Amino acid sequence: MEHTKFRNQDMAWDIAALILFPPQFDSAKTYPTIVSVHPFGSCKEQTSSAVYGKALAEQGFVVIAYDASYQGDSGGMPRWVENPTQRVLDISHVIDYAVTLPYVDADRIGVIGVCGGGGYALSATLTDKRIKAVVGITPVNIGRLFREGFSNYDPLGALEAMAAQRTSEARGGDLQVNELLPASLEQAEQFGLLERDVFEATDYYKTPRGQQPGGATRMLFSHAQNTLGWDAFGFAELLMTQPIMVVIGQKVGAFGAYRDGLEIYGRSTASRDRQLVELNDWSHYDLYDREEPVGLALKQMVPFLKKHVANGITQKREAA
Repeated sequence: MEHTKFRNQDMAWDIAALILFPPQFDSAKTYPTIVSVHPFGSCKEQTSSAVYGKALAEQGFVVIAYDASYQGDSGGMPRWVENPTQRVLDISHVIDYAVTLPYVDADRIGVIGVCGGGGYALSATLTDKRIKAVVGITPVNIGRLFREGFSNYDPLGALEAMAAQRTSEARGGDLQVNELLPASLEQAEQFGLLERDVFEATDYYKTPRGQQPGGATRMLFSHAQNTLGWDAFGFAELLMTQPIMVVIGQKVGAFGAYRDGLEIYGRSTASRDRQLVELNDWSHYDLYDREEPVGLALKQMVPFLKKHVANGITQKREAA
């Protein structure tokens, strides 16, 4: 595994990434490559690399797992901005970097994403046709979630509050950084925050199970207004032409991945190959790292990605 940072001419800051290599990696060959997109509030060291990235590298792919702009070890100020437009642009920026690497085959690039990262991966695939196939793992349309549960079903009220807070900050006021989860499982129980997705997110992000320094689970409130006007699945019927797989658990939670997964699958009618994988008895956060559901997901994902991205896994690189 290699730690790296990069930027291109469209960027004013560095993107930090982990590159995971297949066994017996040979830099004289070219490899199919997967860009792995982390969840909302997460970082590259969590499920995007440690679970799915690791597994796909073992199957012969080069995997690039990176931190979103404004988050983790990547640059961008102010910190903890969740901007869907930038999150989608980040994916294309990572691909821009990948195609400069001599061992990456520019014609064999796929994208996977988990949770909000799944929504971003799907959105990027609509317009970046360098992506040959996409897998959304328990994907969430962050725009829909912000308009609904994250704004207490009052998106206009949220936008007014964000506007007032942004004006205050522009005039020198303190930044409002919202913590997205209880500090511990005990606090979640104390305040009755027992809804499945909230409680299981706390178990993942706030315990040794998944906790990482870069997984901040916080958001700059004043800069989230663009999120409420964004739709991960806009124009999917027309633009989602590449093969798409959606993996969802049937234990439904408040963040809405089951609903969103069904929606993007149903709308991707122009896709050359669309597949829906529903896993009985598993939840959104089970698919982050639990051995059995992750194994079931990979059992479907690996053949799908090998078919549409790998084409034999490695190839000899032609001499310059």
